[in-house]
Amino acid sequence: MMEETRRRKLWGRMFFIFAVVFLITVSIQVYLAGYATFINPVKWQSHVVFVKVIEFLPVFMLIISFIGKLPNILKWQSVGLFILIMLMYATANIPNAGAFHPVIALIMFWLSTLVVKNTWQLIFKYKIKNSIKEN
Repeated sequence: MMEETRRRKLWGRMFFIFAVVFLITVSIQVYLAGYATFINPVKWQSHVVFVKVIEFLPVFMLIISFIGKLPNILKWQSVGLFILIMLMYATANIPNAGAFHPVIALIMFWLSTLVVKNTWQLIFKYKIKNSIKEN
């Protein structure tokens, strides 16, 4: 039992690091979009390329959540982040859907902060709200 707790804490910390990195990279991505829109349009390519850095982080988070037997809420939130990334690609490439792109970015930022908060609570032994099962 003690080994299981140690294992969960270790994977929880790793998940937390990925969650924080994802939140930071979402913020950087929004900054790059704003910079390219309002300051220097030549920098738009940076926004387009930078998504390649972050697009699979939620997949790694999902894998870590299964290996570490983390709560289901973290698994579902990881899936949600990945779906939001796919929706970002869709809104960037479907005609007349671009207006939803920044709205999805806001949702992604909100969900990212929620994942960081939930993981923080897990690491420090607080009960995660709305988590029904631990596995």
